[in-house]
Amino acid sequence: MATAADTSPFRVVHTVCSHDCPDSCAVLVTVNAEGRAVKVAGDPTQPVTQGFLCGKVAKYLDRVYAPNRILYPLKRKPGVAKGPLQRGREHEAFERVSWDEALSSIAARLQQISDQHGPESILPYSYAGTIGVLGYGSMDRRFFHRLGGSQLDRTICSEAGGVAWNLVYGKKLGTPTEDFKLAKLIIAWGANIHGNNIHLWPMVEQARRNGARLIVIDPYKTRTAALADWHIAIRPGTDGALALGMMHVILRDELEDRAYIDAMTYGFDKLAELARDYTPERVAAWTGMTPGEVEQLAREYATTRPAAIRLNYGVQRSENGGTTVRAVAMLPAMTGAWKYRGGGAQLSTSGAFAWNKRELERLDLALDSPLGRPARVVNMSRLGEALTAKAVEISEPDSAAQSPVSDVLDGGPPVHALFVYNSNPGAVAPNQNAVRQGMGRDDLFTVVHELFFNDTTDYADYVLPATTFLEHTDIQGAYGHYFVQLSNQAIDPPGEAKSNVWLFGQLAQYMGFSDACFRDTEEQLIRQALAVGLNGNSTNAGMEHITLEDLKEQGHIPLSFHRSPETENFLPFAAGAVPTPSGKVEFYSATLAARGMDPLPTFVAPSESRWGKDAERFPLEFLSRKADNYMNSTFANLEGHRKMEARTSQRLEMHPADAAKRGIADGDAVQIWNDRGSIQLTALVNGSVAAGVVAARLDWAKFHADGSNVNALTSERLTDIGAGATFYSTLVEVKKV
Repeated sequence: MATAADTSPFRVVHTVCSHDCPDSCAVLVTVNAEGRAVKVAGDPTQPVTQGFLCGKVAKYLDRVYAPNRILYPLKRKPGVAKGPLQRGREHEAFERVSWDEALSSIAARLQQISDQHGPESILPYSYAGTIGVLGYGSMDRRFFHRLGGSQLDRTICSEAGGVAWNLVYGKKLGTPTEDFKLAKLIIAWGANIHGNNIHLWPMVEQARRNGARLIVIDPYKTRTAALADWHIAIRPGTDGALALGMMHVILRDELEDRAYIDAMTYGFDKLAELARDYTPERVAAWTGMTPGEVEQLAREYATTRPAAIRLNYGVQRSENGGTTVRAVAMLPAMTGAWKYRGGGAQLSTSGAFAWNKRELERLDLALDSPLGRPARVVNMSRLGEALTAKAVEISEPDSAAQSPVSDVLDGGPPVHALFVYNSNPGAVAPNQNAVRQGMGRDDLFTVVHELFFNDTTDYADYVLPATTFLEHTDIQGAYGHYFVQLSNQAIDPPGEAKSNVWLFGQLAQYMGFSDACFRDTEEQLIRQALAVGLNGNSTNAGMEHITLEDLKEQGHIPLSFHRSPETENFLPFAAGAVPTPSGKVEFYSATLAARGMDPLPTFVAPSESRWGKDAERFPLEFLSRKADNYMNSTFANLEGHRKMEARTSQRLEMHPADAAKRGIADGDAVQIWNDRGSIQLTALVNGSVAAGVVAARLDWAKFHADGSNVNALTSERLTDIGAGATFYSTLVEVKKV
């Protein structure tokens, strides 16, 4: 007998949101008989998603079926110069071509550039436009390894913090999201939970109903800060000093957990000696807090059990960002917070997912490239310099005497081809003017795989249509929970949109690469990612109980240490060996010492800050914030999302004292500038920032009247650890227009 489900004209497909967010939500997509998605909803059976979606993804069908979506391969028309195009009329600069013509032409041009300048003159540029395992890094890595193209050091978002965390703990593990509800104190340190980690918020609320306090440490009054029991509006770049000041008080008052320290940590005596210098008075002078507030925070944190820190990546986007993360990460080890369920800290859980990247990415293919070795590595946070730098052409061995060698290019050839996917560097890369100068070069061949015309496609020679997560199959972990999830294809791609896997597999074949791996299907790649053994189970650590067939049936499966009542009490770093060189939580890093770096988390004020040499000319510290209702630059072109962001869109948020000093009133047009560039915004004089700090939100440059966004002001200076971007170490001056 047929059931209602059998006769329904609708089907429901399990997918996973692949946007750059710790929540990695399980999404149920309802598809009608015509194959059109008509509803997206959070999966109520996924313990973190809990049946609801954020405001961005709840409106996701607006993105999937947007009328201005790119649906076909496009080629720049002859005679149309590269550079900003009028919004809504970008298509006039391009002409439609077939996939065969596009792939043939792109392959021929890449081959020509490789032959003339060397394959390392071809630079891929991608990040986390999708964090699905296949879409983020599989067939694309194979292609560029086999081609011999430059490798990309993907540092723009989380590298400084990730490297720093691993120097202390060896692996990116943390307090399970579900356990935050058990905490009695939660510190959101540079973490706007309510804005960009919304599925942690119900756990915070449950903890507060049970008597917990929420403390937010952030120089900006975020949504989360506005809801906190105590908002500490710390000065930008001084978080490391605060962490050391807390250690000073904890050790002075003997509030540390000596049993945990003796059993689980390395280098305590050296750290204790360092912390002795960070008195509350000294720390207050840096942070803008009072000495009493430093004391109160330290005591409350050390005497409350369980206490959890949600540390996010904002604190590491400063020149001292790596050291800052190290210092904050050490606090739960000093107090023994890891011993208690609901205690500890979470920066990222991504270290729990042991994907078989060796098989997915196939670095060994580089041995068959024209180089015969792995290619040089280019730091994505220095894209502007990489595209404008002079370097030694391999075809001109004597040219070094005439042209300075760029360290970002490692002495190799200049970049002559740029292949962009999963990213929008025209909007998100620092030092925007240098990036634009580079992308605007007539001799730079640029291919962009995208869903919409944006700040980067304006510079493309070819624009190729991409898929959303509803339109391809992928597998995914998370950096905010411990579930492996399968994202099934829910609908056919509109027009001729294609996935990353298809694009790079096909392009490899057009390049004449005969390796069988370029014909692998999505399912084959997923099995490789899982390292499926003879019994059908994954052989990856923590995934041994998982099969692809079970994932197809269930949609999401927790990692082994988090899946049963007996082991649900997952306490990372509570006891036993730690995957660091010493086998312990490292307060002192011999690894850094061997590199000639400070082995202790000594606080050094950022050079581009109120303590720097340029502070007299540029006295305001600038926060180039992410918008609450966009995902980095994703969603910024959709009208519904822009309406949600309207209150602060293209506004410069100022403290009343700074505005009055410059004769600026709320609503005035203002110019913000430094030596790198300038932008024009509208003043919003409110209580969101302290005196001496101003803030504005990332948006597409093409939505600004002056054609620039906040990254016209940011620099390509790198973090102390991890060589990441320093978006929040930026000084500016402001005047009324």
